[in-house]
Amino acid sequence: MAANTGQTAPDDDWLAGTAEAVLEPDLPIVDPHHHLWLRNGYLYQMAELAEDLASGHNIVATVFAECHSMYRQDGPEDERSLGETEFVTGQAAMSASGTYGPTRACATMFGNVDMTLGAAVEPLLEKHMAASGGRFRGVRYSTGWDADERIRNVAPEAGMLVATPTKEAAAVLARMDLELDVWLYHPQLDEVAALADALPGLTIVLNHVGSPILGGPYRGKSDEVFADWRTRIHRVAERENVTVKLGALPIRMPDFEGDRSVPPGSEEVAAAWRPWLETCIDAFGPERAMFESNFPVQKRWCSYQVCWNAFKRIAADFSASEKHDLFAGAAARAYRMEL
Repeated sequence: MAANTGQTAPDDDWLAGTAEAVLEPDLPIVDPHHHLWLRNGYLYQMAELAEDLASGHNIVATVFAECHSMYRQDGPEDERSLGETEFVTGQAAMSASGTYGPTRACATMFGNVDMTLGAAVEPLLEKHMAASGGRFRGVRYSTGWDADERIRNVAPEAGMLVATPTKEAAAVLARMDLELDVWLYHPQLDEVAALADALPGLTIVLNHVGSPILGGPYRGKSDEVFADWRTRIHRVAERENVTVKLGALPIRMPDFEGDRSVPPGSEEVAAAWRPWLETCIDAFGPERAMFESNFPVQKRWCSYQVCWNAFKRIAADFSASEKHDLFAGAAARAYRMEL
């Protein structure tokens, strides 16, 4: 998520309309992408996350994804995002107490710093690492941009991922053994490949399968979008230092003619996501692909239980070692986690 996206609370009563038996309940899972916040009156913090984690899947650990949460309200502008790291450190301590269940929630995290600082970003990164109690693993840089005014831009201009200051800041991340999460739109995927080529020692984690745009000027052109996205995804996957997150896609498009009064089950979610996720797994291999919940954003469309059941349906024919990578191993390597 980008800063202040107008997140609204999910409808818990609606989500309760679909309950399923948990598939492969013993399979260990690292959820590598979730948020915690108080946004527009909607609270999703440790207690609310714990309820989802207790839905039946074996979630052994989670990774907090930056979301412009709990920033400091004063002090130097560049340091205000330290408030989020401090907040997550407290939430992680609550989880570590065992009071909220066995999952190591927020075992690691990635935060937000101003990548336009270039090489001068190092002291700020050191402050985040200190504030995190050893949990800070990297930075997310959200550079989604499209020339069409119907697309919500999360960056002020095009090309920010490959701008010189970004490359300088990313080089610092690589030297400090920190990773870079990137979130952009599918027409920009070649920028990920370019950055990976420029910094082969940098671990890059591509968020949300590269966020294919299916609305605005691309509405009604899903076949064209898929073909273009697939070509670009395969180019990115040729770079061994890039890992991809699998999730955060639409389930029901505007032309859906089914019963919207009932939330989707895992078979419906798996059917909607399978072409995109299987393409990524084929391109990157299970060792560089990780399923992600993207909660609570995804909670507006399906439950945590259903989301992970859908992933398990998609991975049903994979070997035990491949499932280990997809559900835990790839995340553990990208975020340097000991399971």
